[in-house]
Amino acid sequence: MAVTTDLEKILEDAAAYLYVWALKDIPQDLRDALKAARGRETSISGQRVLDTILRNVEVADTEKNLVCQDTGIAVYYCRVGEHFPLHPARIYQALYDGTERATIEHPLRSNTVHTLTRENTGQNVGYRVPIVHWDFVQGWDGLDVKCVPKGSGSENMSFLKMCVPADGVAGVKRFVLDSIVGAGGKPCPPGIVGVGIGGSADYAMHLAKEAIARPVGTRNPDPEAAKLEDELLELLNETGIGPMGLGGDVTALYVHVEHADTHMTLNPVAVNYQCWAARRATAHVAADGAVEYDREA
Repeated sequence: MAVTTDLEKILEDAAAYLYVWALKDIPQDLRDALKAARGRETSISGQRVLDTILRNVEVADTEKNLVCQDTGIAVYYCRVGEHFPLHPARIYQALYDGTERATIEHPLRSNTVHTLTRENTGQNVGYRVPIVHWDFVQGWDGLDVKCVPKGSGSENMSFLKMCVPADGVAGVKRFVLDSIVGAGGKPCPPGIVGVGIGGSADYAMHLAKEAIARPVGTRNPDPEAAKLEDELLELLNETGIGPMGLGGDVTALYVHVEHADTHMTLNPVAVNYQCWAARRATAHVAADGAVEYDREA
């Protein structure tokens, strides 16, 4: 039987807090983006939808309740220092236990089911759930944990295409545009469109998911990728899909692009949509167990 260490318990507590915090209190950058979208929107239906969204956020604040009833699937991003004293296996167990605890103690709706039988597998936990993405950092003894609960409406609007190199950037734009137009109002726009380019098929989709976890409006440091972000945002907001698909000027709050180098004969492109309630919360855990929560990361 495994023995739970003090640091593991601290991380479990942090995970439980992050999951609920992310579901209740959306980041300031997202609030600002939604207010700015309301200022830009000219259609009556779009204005009404954005007014309702902003009112929804206010009510969640006042009532200290969830921003959306879909508590999503728990996704964590972990940056682990090579000298952090807790093994990744124990980190995962702490995240698992914290997710389960948060679901029971709040309580939250439990969404996880067996993929084939559709039977519930636990309190938002199960086989390979929560989902954890790892990044390891040399010469550091800390741990960053970002919780990004992902609702099913937006996650269902995920797309992958193995473009060919001859398609070029124009092919990337065409695929992203076709994907968002096809999604329409299903992913609860206006939201963040994450685009992953390069690597392999699976890694492109990972990059697209990573992109939606960035603070709203942050730009890719690569000038070509940043240029593509701007061009895609303009294209998507010219579609007229608008808030909740009812028509308008604002279909996307922002487009975030992440990329990786790839094989000379590959050009994978992935799209992952994040709804208007782009929930995320981050904790920085020091080797001595000190925890600092960060809304802006």
